[in-house]
Amino acid sequence: MNFEFSRNKKPFIIAEMSGNHNQSLERALEIVDSAASCGVAAIKIQTYTADTLTIDKSDGEFFISDPKSLWKGTSLYELYKKAYTPWEWHKAIFEHANKKGVLCFSSPFDFTAVDFLESLNAPAYKIASFENNDLPLIRKVASTKKPIIISTGMATIAEIAEAVDAVRSVGNEKLTLLKCTSTYP
Repeated sequence: MNFEFSRNKKPFIIAEMSGNHNQSLERALEIVDSAASCGVAAIKIQTYTADTLTIDKSDGEFFISDPKSLWKGTSLYELYKKAYTPWEWHKAIFEHANKKGVLCFSSPFDFTAVDFLESLNAPAYKIASFENNDLPLIRKVASTKKPIIISTGMATIAEIAEAVDAVRSVGNEKLTLLKCTSTYP
C-alpha cells in the first residue's frame, strides 16, 4: 500500500485503537472495520507490555490515587496489563486492516517492540509524546528507513530539535512532526 505524508496531499486521517479493544481480538477487528468504513487512511495500535513500560509496584508514583482519575486505585502495571494489545494479535490486526484497504502501523515503546514490528513489516512508526525524548528508541526506529511520526506534546523546542537530529543522524528524512497537546484523564 503506497502512502505519502505531504503538504501537497489530502489529509492523512489516522484512527487510534489504543486499549479500546477491551482485551478482545474480535472487538479490535471491529474497530478496524469501523475505522475503514469511516474512510480513514490508517489505524494505529501500540506495541508494549506492562513489563516494558513500568515495574510491578502498587504504591507511590506507581499507584494512581488522583480522585478525578478514571483509573483511581489502580497501579500503572495493572493499567498497562489491561490496556496493551497482545503481540499475538498484531499480525491479525495488520492483515485485517490491509484487507480493508487501511494502513496499519504502531507506536513501539522499546527496542523489542521495534524488532517485533519489523518482523511484521510495519510500514511506518509513530513515536508517542512520552517517548519523544528517548533518542536511542528514535534512532532505532529511524534506522528502519520507514516513515516516522513524532508527537511533540510533551517536548520543548530543544527536545524536538534533538529528536529530529536523531532521525536524520541515521539518514532517514521521512519524518512528520505532530503539534499536539498531551492531556490525559
